[in-house]
Amino acid sequence: MSRILFVCLALVVSVVFAQEGPPVGSEFELFVENDMWAKTDRYYTNGIKFGIGLPLEILEVPAKDLLQQLTDGNADAIHAGVFLGQNIYTPRNIHVATPQPGDRPWTAWLYVGGVAQLARDNRLETVEIDVGAVGPPALGKQVQTEWHKLIGVATPQGWANQTTGEVAFLASYLQKRKYSLNGLEVIPHAGVTLGTVMTMARFGATARFGENMTGFGPDTIEPGGAILHDTRRAANLDRRDGLEWSAFAGFDQRLVGYNIFLDGDVFHHGPSVNRRPHVFDLTAGISLRWRAVRFSWTRVHRSEEFYTATSSGGRQTFDSLNLGVEF
Repeated sequence: MSRILFVCLALVVSVVFAQEGPPVGSEFELFVENDMWAKTDRYYTNGIKFGIGLPLEILEVPAKDLLQQLTDGNADAIHAGVFLGQNIYTPRNIHVATPQPGDRPWTAWLYVGGVAQLARDNRLETVEIDVGAVGPPALGKQVQTEWHKLIGVATPQGWANQTTGEVAFLASYLQKRKYSLNGLEVIPHAGVTLGTVMTMARFGATARFGENMTGFGPDTIEPGGAILHDTRRAANLDRRDGLEWSAFAGFDQRLVGYNIFLDGDVFHHGPSVNRRPHVFDLTAGISLRWRAVRFSWTRVHRSEEFYTATSSGGRQTFDSLNLGVEF
């Protein structure tokens, strides 16, 4: 994990210096998702994503153009940014060196992407386009092994059985709306994802209460978080200074047509499992903002993503942490 963070920070520093400092309205965001506090080490075991609301047109332009076509919005009102991320997936038992048919395949997903957002009234629309690699080029073995050494736990043994490496991509659209009722905000969402990484439709909602609430609810690694240049300012022109806090709970339903982390590689034959077509998340957490700094913690309970021999081995719990700084 330390190597990935170093690469992320190096990317940010190089872009900032190229721009002679970040313009007003920029945002840096770090997302970390891990199942360590849930005392498990399996399935979706770690995710990291670093986003920056600074211009890098080769990644931003496709997402911005697609969002403009979908929304017919003013191009000047669309905010864009770039990010780097990695997800790691393992079977239930990471101490077995031999293949484990019927359990989740060993694999990782390393990607870069561009994201564009448009905030209008009570609505936030996001397009995200990711391009990267799965399998050995995604560096899952190296990152998990070094992380386990750092925290002093057993080294994972089964990475020799991971999926074959190949290039992968996805494009996602997500819309959120915000409704207020007697101090309570309800934020429904719906979207679709297409690509060789994932094909799915999703919908759900989050309810939150608190003080000085801004934005469109908690942010996570998945598309829809407000990580971009000036998005929050555009959506909250009347926001007040002082401490912002909220407590929230929500759900997300997914109808999954394809998942490369379960179905196996698109262009190569490799390990796979019998994927479930319906998956849901239950979430709860807290969010804080003080001036330019924001932090949120989300506990995610995920239903089974694939069929197991006992039909009870696929559930998991993990935490999603988000740290953001506005400029």
